[in-house]
Amino acid sequence: MRVGFEPVRWEAVKKTARRAVFRPTGGALQREAVISRSEMESYILRQLIICFQMEAASNALCKGVFTIERIYRMESLAYYDGAIGTPDEVMIPFNDRSHFFGDGVYDASMGANGKVLFVEDHLDRFYSSAAAFQINVPMGRDELSELLHELLGKVEGDSQFVYWQVTRGFTGHRLHDFDADASGKLWVLIAPEALGDPSIPLKLITLEDHRFEYGNIKTLNLLPAVMYTHAAQQAGADEAVLHRNGIVTECAHSNVSMLKDGRLYSHPNDEHILRGVAKTHLIQAAYRASVPVIERAFTLDDLRNADEVIVTSSSHLCSFACELDGAPVGGKDRDTVRRLQDTVFHEYLDYAGLDELPL
Repeated sequence: MRVGFEPVRWEAVKKTARRAVFRPTGGALQREAVISRSEMESYILRQLIICFQMEAASNALCKGVFTIERIYRMESLAYYDGAIGTPDEVMIPFNDRSHFFGDGVYDASMGANGKVLFVEDHLDRFYSSAAAFQINVPMGRDELSELLHELLGKVEGDSQFVYWQVTRGFTGHRLHDFDADASGKLWVLIAPEALGDPSIPLKLITLEDHRFEYGNIKTLNLLPAVMYTHAAQQAGADEAVLHRNGIVTECAHSNVSMLKDGRLYSHPNDEHILRGVAKTHLIQAAYRASVPVIERAFTLDDLRNADEVIVTSSSHLCSFACELDGAPVGGKDRDTVRRLQDTVFHEYLDYAGLDELPL
């Protein structure tokens, strides 16, 4: 997909374009260059000048003054420890501890209009998760935020999935112990992804929660979530609601809340659930919409008898369910659901500087 204008000054796009077609001002010759890192910019420009000088030696118009004819952005982007490319291009060292131990933590959000949605909240959780496992993030919050936004600018599309993780790096050949002072390795993945349509209801199933006691940390150990998600897909459902002895915790990769008698019920933030950023913003939206909030555990029976069941995640900011284990659920308080959705998405649009949702 081509993005850009003709002509465009080099300075305006040199930090966001990955590939550009250059020509000398007033000339017809063209050369295409790939910009993979900002450190390469001066080198690439020098090579272009040499190229033009060789092919148009006496051309008075070719004096190293260039405009950019076309700008390309990447369909998807991968970053590892300073290297940038497509997900197929970026190479990960074999001894990275994530391969052997899942030794790392991550976070994820959505991107829109060049902004990472609620990045401050996601960075709070990211650095808290890293500290819980004594993993050293190789850069500070401000620098990481700047990097995420810079990388987001290199990817095409109106809405993107923005994922980042830090692993503990290398400690020899699969050694369980680690160097507490070692600097972690940062990974980033950005790819086009539409925001979940809040008007489409979700189908849910329930499964026993057998995960270990680090549910509040965004660890890379996601095999249980992978299996729960697969079970949901096999059952023709969109998500799996997890429970411990009948007490609802969360979903495989979402949070679940419910409406009953005009009140929003949400599981408290404890070691059994991830402190969802979307869930936090749903609760804040409920207060702004004058919907009472009760943060306490509720049961599967409570969920089955709820007026509405609400699922939240970074890509589904406020979705509602219509089915639970094959039986109808909710559908009794759509007015409150719409009030919450309106409030949640008004905040999203205001944060991203958009007029409409990128569905």
